[in-house]
Amino acid sequence: MGAGGPEGSSRALRLDPFALPVQFSAQDGGADGQTRQVELGHERVVVRRAVRGIPMKVGVPVADFRGVTLRLALSDSGTAAGISVTLDHKDSALSVPLFLANDADDGVALWKSWGRVLGLPLLVIEGDGTVREPFPRLGTVVIGTPSLRRRRRAAIKWRRPSILLRRKPGVRQMEVIVHRGEREIVARD
Repeated sequence: MGAGGPEGSSRALRLDPFALPVQFSAQDGGADGQTRQVELGHERVVVRRAVRGIPMKVGVPVADFRGVTLRLALSDSGTAAGISVTLDHKDSALSVPLFLANDADDGVALWKSWGRVLGLPLLVIEGDGTVREPFPRLGTVVIGTPSLRRRRRAAIKWRRPSILLRRKPGVRQMEVIVHRGEREIVARD
């Protein structure tokens, strides 16, 4: 199978993140025949290629990659011409294309899926080539605005009546005045 799908197909490269491990061919400008074989698994990426007749096999742990990048290609008129999702490495020769298409319909969903499946941060490549994270993170956790707690779905809902949440706190009354040494008068009917 070629980098663009089955031989003779006009289909763009589209790998399923939920069908790992996967083997495919990708374009490589520095390799003999301009192609390389890539094996992609949950924990390891193996790249096989030949350079000047010398076969090479490079295995890289997925954790060594920077993240899953999204690049939007613009046409001359300024509209979106295509989208690519790549498993990005510091060494550009080890970067692996995951999705290439002319339309950006499913690109963002696949980008997020690849980041979630591989456990890598999501990155965006700007028009000037800078790489940035589109969402703030703390470690591997994406930071977002906290959502309000919905009481009715809480596990403790059935243990505590909700009327207790509506009660107003009691007002402490003045201390009782005690008169010492005086006779007590009790009124009776």
